[in-house]
Amino acid sequence: MISLILSFAVLVTAYFTYGKLAQKVFAPDDRATPAVALQDGVDYVPMKTGKAFLVELLNIAGTGPIFGALMGACFGPVVFLWIVLGAVLAGGVHDYMVGMVSERHDGLSIAELSGVYLGKPVRWGMRVFSVLLLVLTGTVFVTSPAALIARLTPAEGDAMFWVVIILAYYVLATLLPIDKIIGRLYPVFGAVLLIMAACILGGVLFGPYHLPEISLENLHPQGLPVWPYMFVTVACGAISGFHATQAPMISRCIKSEKDGRTVFYGAMITESMIALVWAAGGVAFYGATGGLFNAISAFGQSGVVYDISTGMLGKLGGALAVIGVVACPITSGDTAFRSARLILGEITNLNQKPVRNRLVITVPLLLVAAVLTQLDFNVLWRYFSWSNQTLAMISLWVVTAYLLVEKDNRRSSLISAVPATFMSAVSMTYILIADEGFRLSGSIAYPVGLVFAASCFAFYLFKALKVVRARDL
Repeated sequence: MISLILSFAVLVTAYFTYGKLAQKVFAPDDRATPAVALQDGVDYVPMKTGKAFLVELLNIAGTGPIFGALMGACFGPVVFLWIVLGAVLAGGVHDYMVGMVSERHDGLSIAELSGVYLGKPVRWGMRVFSVLLLVLTGTVFVTSPAALIARLTPAEGDAMFWVVIILAYYVLATLLPIDKIIGRLYPVFGAVLLIMAACILGGVLFGPYHLPEISLENLHPQGLPVWPYMFVTVACGAISGFHATQAPMISRCIKSEKDGRTVFYGAMITESMIALVWAAGGVAFYGATGGLFNAISAFGQSGVVYDISTGMLGKLGGALAVIGVVACPITSGDTAFRSARLILGEITNLNQKPVRNRLVITVPLLLVAAVLTQLDFNVLWRYFSWSNQTLAMISLWVVTAYLLVEKDNRRSSLISAVPATFMSAVSMTYILIADEGFRLSGSIAYPVGLVFAASCFAFYLFKALKVVRARDL
């Protein structure tokens, strides 16, 4: 229990320390933000800081910090270290910098930003990659809440019935101005989400459960190696490329650059707290990683969430907790498709103010998602997780390039270059060793992953040196 409490303390402290360092590196000023200068009543809409924070939190806190944290907890309490350190040193920096760089470029998507700072070939690759990730994300965030709702409703309302209902809602949320549904419902859902996490945390702390302290021991029942599997499995709870697709949406809504730390870094820290709660809840409720793993295998992630919620809080409290869990993926799924619409609008140069143009993009997107919902959830999750972390890696390199070019400071750019290098090793090693990748042995995958990361960092140093030489001429 002490480890869990200390983990929360580190996250809170980091917001006021490392978050301020990230803010100092970026150096926000008093210029007019896109929400004010480009206000259009659809996507560029000024929001109060508190509302923008809750919308950003709901955008990024899908099933990732819940399902990912539960699967990550199968490795044991070592997962707490990754959630905390990943969020502070990588995830928070990633979200804050992407959001603020986008804000400086009138709310451009991460795909377009990659073209600005990494070149045109990268732009096209990122356009395809980010849209695919968003469609995968939206699909994952249809099937998981549908399965949970089906457990709480009569037999007539099976999972497929709720898939249709959720997709219908996504159509409205993707098409309508951001302040009509998202801006009004998300603060309410945000409050439910936070209350849900607090209830589960209370169950862990005050219930008859034992929670082992942090250790580096790998307790995964199948013996999966912590590196790189845990760093991909946890996904959104520590760092997430999906957030790079969401931050630009809210960069079009903040009224002051100085709101960025609260909205972007603060939302990431809060999401990590939610991930900590569920990782602790999974280990505590089932007593051991083996019991948690067996439950996930038997009942799926949705079934485990339901059992933990009702087991710790009773039927009524459990139902309220599950509602919070349902709100997470639904409020990330709708903005996943909204982000995909905005990126495709940038690619096609279709003005997104007319409803007809929004429909032209939205309908095909959701039809593709409807087909993908028929695939096995676990397969979708594995590909989503790797794609997610790979996009985070690329986004961090985009931010690093921005800091080198715009801030002209090698030392400050290390704040993103170091986690970018780390995530480069994670992403490359995983795709080489994983079943859904090349299935190579660790003797090959580990060295290649490290060489790839070292090469990325060496190229960064080369570019940094060129920037310094150009400045001195």
